[in-house]
Amino acid sequence: MAGELFSPLSLRSGQVLGSRIAKAAMEENMAGDGQLPDGQLLSLYRRWASGGTGLLITGNVMVHSEALTGPAGVVLDDAAPLEPFTQWAKTGKSGGGAMWMQINHPGRQIQADMPGVVWGPSAVGVDLGKHSSRFGRPVAMTPEQIEATVTRYAVTAHRAEEAGFDGVEVHAAHGYLLSQFLSPLVNRRTDEWGGSLENRARMLLDVVRAVRAAVSPSFAVAVKLNSADFQRGGFDADDARQVIAMLEPLGVDLVELSGGSYESPAMSGRPADARTQAREAYFLDLAKDLVKTSPLPLMLTGGITRRDTAELVLASGVALVGMGTALAVTPDLPDRWRHGREADRQLRPVTWSDKALASAASMAQVRHQLRRIARGSRPKPNTRPAYALLAEQRQQRRALRRYRAWLSAS
Repeated sequence: MAGELFSPLSLRSGQVLGSRIAKAAMEENMAGDGQLPDGQLLSLYRRWASGGTGLLITGNVMVHSEALTGPAGVVLDDAAPLEPFTQWAKTGKSGGGAMWMQINHPGRQIQADMPGVVWGPSAVGVDLGKHSSRFGRPVAMTPEQIEATVTRYAVTAHRAEEAGFDGVEVHAAHGYLLSQFLSPLVNRRTDEWGGSLENRARMLLDVVRAVRAAVSPSFAVAVKLNSADFQRGGFDADDARQVIAMLEPLGVDLVELSGGSYESPAMSGRPADARTQAREAYFLDLAKDLVKTSPLPLMLTGGITRRDTAELVLASGVALVGMGTALAVTPDLPDRWRHGREADRQLRPVTWSDKALASAASMAQVRHQLRRIARGSRPKPNTRPAYALLAEQRQQRRALRRYRAWLSAS
């Protein structure tokens, strides 16, 4: 039976979420010195914690210090000090909701100017046409590197629980490493990690098993999965259906559905399939089909900004509504809904024809709002996309210098 937005959700781990509204992960790219959470992130999450969500999921935390989605990415590995993460968890839970850490490895989706490693299931680079040179050229992972990476996920999950987080979400969507293994377009291996869907899903399943074994039974373990990659011949909804079934016996609490990758950025409302661009809940049609057979509760993220849309999502059988951009513009939106109000502002749309640049500008706009919230300022949603993108590029250059120095000293 569909739940009401402000009704609790009980998970198989025994954890109970206070409502059906979650802040989905957004990559903040706001790490302080040592790639650690600092006062900026605490300020941002304190604002969200007071806004009425039942669950906060952090932006992706890196499991490998030599592989970051951006130069200001947060890293939690076996060498990181735990106290900054303890403060982050405590702050995120200060409003009474749960706090989960999203854990991730970018694989081949690493900027070309970043130090470290660029790995993938196969030596297949990111294809962005004239923008392809923005990303490094990947090398195919060895079996030993795959096994070491599985262990890294488990170490990060264990340390997240030690720090006081309530759960982790394994990121297997948006074209990052585990999503790359799932994709028949990117994964061209002929060994036990390639070919059939069962083989392509092997690394994800091994990661989930290792994570579940490294944490307590009451600690939540979720997976973020593409409902589809929106690329011809890529990971599709039928693949997602089968992978969800594979995850069920492994103690997974929840599967979050999203879609797309850097090559087809459906998650920002600009998929290769233009039909999804003009509406909210980008992936609802796919979710409606998946929920019919899913043995696990599903969370849907992508473009939800209004209460009636959120209620439509729940009415479809989806258990949890995830929002990202909407909470970057209106961090107290759940409380507004509870009191019969809606957001009074929307993020300025990016209408550029170059979809790769448009996606980058959209993400820069969101992060511009996050930094304003972290400084105690109000979001400014009509910020021009070009301004946000240029400001982000300046910040990235500074962060890259810090990251290079830190990595060389580690």
